Amino acid sequence: MRERKGARATGDIQRASRRRVNLGMLTLWLTAPWLLAGCAGDHSILDPAGPAARDIRMIWFVMLGFATVVLIAVVALWLYTFKAREVTRTPAQERRIGRRWIIGGGIVLPTLTVIALLTFGVPTGQRMLTLPLDEPPEVIEVVGHQWWWEVRYPGAEGGEVVTANQLVMPAGEPVDFHVTAADVIHGFWIPRLGGKIDMLPGRVNRIRLEADEPGVFGAQCAELCGVGHAHMHLHVEALPREEYEAWLAARQQEALAELAAQNAAFDEARENFTRFCSGCHQVAGISSANIGPNLSDVGGREMLGAGVMAMEEGAVYQWLRNHQTLKPDNLMPRHDDLDNDMLQDLGAWLETLTP
Repeated sequence: MRERKGARATGDIQRASRRRVNLGMLTLWLTAPWLLAGCAGDHSILDPAGPAARDIRMIWFVMLGFATVVLIAVVALWLYTFKAREVTRTPAQERRIGRRWIIGGGIVLPTLTVIALLTFGVPTGQRMLTLPLDEPPEVIEVVGHQWWWEVRYPGAEGGEVVTANQLVMPAGEPVDFHVTAADVIHGFWIPRLGGKIDMLPGRVNRIRLEADEPGVFGAQCAELCGVGHAHMHLHVEALPREEYEAWLAARQQEALAELAAQNAAFDEARENFTRFCSGCHQVAGISSANIGPNLSDVGGREMLGAGVMAMEEGAVYQWLRNHQTLKPDNLMPRHDDLDNDMLQDLGAWLETLTP
């Protein structure tokens, strides 16, 4: 009778163990797609599109591999300590073994590890420095605001070009980014092109990045900068040099001023913009304020509100009417006191500002 009860108990334990294993495997299979989803996309460091990003990925894999080896070794040694064995060493032998572990595991191993990581890491960081080149690279200035991006092209032929929440760069050549912040600390980070660099008020930091070929990349503020931090995306696009030059030429002040003045049907919208918006926003030929984003080419952008919504017909009106709901605590005041038809007309005019 006792033997049958013991066998039954053993069988119950085995079945329970199998159920736990099956449940664990099911959980793994269900969560694996969600975990692996982070390995791709326009914000993934594992899908590099430039030399700096490739170097960073290599360092990541080297560190992951080394950490895995260390983990396995530590666990193996830990399990070894549970092995039953007879110890016949003298106190002097124990002290000698202890010194070996201290010197080998506490000094030699960390020293070799740090040297190996520096061997991989220092050249990567050096390649992102804005060191002199035979031919000076393109310079793009980026200013972080709560919670949007100001992008300037000081070397554009014909005069400086200014835009907001979009960054266009030439593909296949190094570009020096000069970054700073207007209010609090922000972080400039294009994961598929390279590492993150801080944007500090009153200081200009520099980083050199390159896109291998034309493409669209995601960028994100990488430093907690307030309640709107999560809604501070930057649309980044790399173009062939000829298309890049054409993009800049279309955004010269004269071209944008002509664009803003055309179409007499929007005369009232331009007047309302001057009355209610020109104190903060710039539109070439109409206003010159720089408190909020420059709107001179807003109709040609891919998104509004630094990534809050896509640019499409009627999007600007929706933003004007609901911006505090779409992006809470942004610095633009509510427009509850403005007529709905006026906002629709204003939004329709701004959408025509497409170079």
